[in-house]
This record gives sequence, structure tokens and C-alpha cells, in this order.
Amino acid sequence: MLNHLHYFREALDKRKANQTLRILKPKSEGIDFYSNDYLGLARNKELQNLLLKQINDNPHLLSGSTGSRLISGNSTEVVETEKFISREHKSSSASLFSSGYNANLALFSTLPSRHDTIIVDEKIHRSVHDACKMSHAKKLKFKHNDIGDLEQILKRQNGNCYVAIESLYSMDGDFAPIREIAEIAKKYNAFLIVDEAHAFGVFGYGLVEKYQLQTSVLATVITYGKALGSHGAAILCDEVIKSYLVNFASPFIYTTTAQDIQWRSIRTGYEFLKANKHASSSLQQNIKIFHQQNIKTPSSENSPIQAVLISDNHRLKDLQETLLHEGFLTYAVFSPTVKQGTERLRICLHSFNTEEEIIGMTTIIKRLI
Repeated sequence: MLNHLHYFREALDKRKANQTLRILKPKSEGIDFYSNDYLGLARNKELQNLLLKQINDNPHLLSGSTGSRLISGNSTEVVETEKFISREHKSSSASLFSSGYNANLALFSTLPSRHDTIIVDEKIHRSVHDACKMSHAKKLKFKHNDIGDLEQILKRQNGNCYVAIESLYSMDGDFAPIREIAEIAKKYNAFLIVDEAHAFGVFGYGLVEKYQLQTSVLATVITYGKALGSHGAAILCDEVIKSYLVNFASPFIYTTTAQDIQWRSIRTGYEFLKANKHASSSLQQNIKIFHQQNIKTPSSENSPIQAVLISDNHRLKDLQETLLHEGFLTYAVFSPTVKQGTERLRICLHSFNTEEEIIGMTTIIKRLI
């Protein structure tokens, strides 16, 4: 026991020395340039009042689910929300999960068998990598957004292949060439799975729908803790896939499901999103203002996520702390979250940020990098 504690303490001390030790802190007060609340729905008073009214009218929404979906947790609320989501996305079915992490865990640990291959973009979310460890399938990586590399890997495979991408990448803030990847997957009879966590809401219902790729994608993951300002996730898929997950996906079978208020919040969020499309326009205008400040970034020009690469951990930490002192909340991303040498300040832009706030933040960044 003591030897193990010594090992753990050494690993923590090493991170502390490198200034990469993760610690939990109280939520800071300041100007938000770090949350995923891209459209401001998590702070929207009108939406909050709508939810409060529904709780007052239906206090049972706050009750615990009391069990997994297969025991006592399959409420009318969760079933109706899944039907609502599938109609909105024109999908055969939708399967709800407590988080996007759990949704990815269910998909990639369950669908591929030991004779299959999972080919992931090298910058895919950690949840997919963790799911692959639970799977018996072989996992391979292709170079980030590199269609040629993906095709070369697909050429060499036998058996079923699953290709995993994000439509908008959470650390680099760049888009996958999703239409081209869909064509390559089709050419080699591979199954394409797309994580729309950061695109949903910002770009309508996501890029799969925008480019009408529903029939080219085996499963799409939509998450609600970002632009929708709520929590949870849905897998859009065929009824057969949904039934297979219900029967074989451990993250679904053995998880106590969420309270009904979570599912009601999702439905209410969809309706609010449809009635307030101006929020997305305001966000795009703020992204444009950010780029006018000429900050060097590898991120796409219309992405709400903007990365400023600073490979020196000390300079990166100093920049983040200076911004915090001036009232700007940003997030410093160190390795191993990103590859060593690509550490960055991750900036999230929102519909509610003002031009003055954006200019104030970028002025400090330009002065210190």
C-alpha cells in the first residue's frame, strides 16, 4: 500500500514540477472565453424561466430515475424525448445517454467485434480511445484530417472497418473534411461514426445534416452540454443499432439513468434553439471580430474554438494567469491532453461576448506572445 502511494505521489510531483498538475478550483468570476456555452443558453434567463415553469407544473421531473433503463428508469419522458429527437433529425431512431463520453463508450466498445478494425483520427476525443480499450477490435490512427492517409490504411484492411471522426475538433477548432471522408468510407465499405459535440447548435443540427450525409453515416453522436446549455447525449442511428446497444452496450445496460428533468431540458432546449436562431448569427459575428485582431491560430475561421499555440508551459501559464487577473477566463491545455509541443491557450467564443471584450482579451494576448 505505502509503495503504491509513493508511486502516485511521485507522478503527481512530476506534474507539479512541469506546471501540468490538474486541480479542482471553484468556478471563477470573469468574462467567459473558456466554456462550451457557445450560444449562451446555459445562462439564458428566458430558457431558465421556461424550465422553472415546467418544474413547477411537473415536480415529478426532479425525482430520481431509480434504476437503469432496463429496470425502472425507462420513463415516458425519456421515451418521448428520444422520439422527439429522431423526428427533429429525421433519423430512424435516437438513443439517449447521460453524457457524450458514455455515448462514445457505448458505441465503440460494443459495435466492433474482435475481427474488426477501428480507424480513428489521431485527434479524436479521449472517450473514443477509452472505448477502444474496452473493445476487442484492432485500433489504428490516421493523420489528422488526412484523407490520403485514411485511404491508405483502409486499403490494407480485411474485415469490417469503423472510421471515427469529430465534425468539429474540440482542441484545434478545425473541421473534418466530412464529405470527402464519407466518400472514402463508402468506397471501402467502412462504417462512419461522427461526433457532432461541438458542431450541434452552432451549425444548425450539425454538419451531417447540413451536408445531407445521414445515409452515409452509421451513427452520429449529438451532445447537449455545449451549445444547448443542458446535459446528456443522443446517438442517432438505425433501429437495429439502437436495439443492439440496448442488448450489448455495458455503458447503457449498467448505468442508472438520469432524472427526467434532464430529458425535458433537452426537448425544451431544441424548441428554444429553433425560436432563437439569431444566437448563432451573433456568434459568427464575434468569431469574425476575433479574426480581425490578427491572432495566429490553426483553427478554422468560422469555428467558435480558437487555439493559440504556446509550447512553453511557463509562458502559457503566465499568459492564462495574466488574462485571469484582467478578468478574462480562458483555458490552458497542456500535454498529455494535447501532443507535447502543441500546448495551447484554448479560447471559446460565444454569442454573448462583446466586441470590447474580444478586443480587450486579444490585446493582452498579442502583447505577451
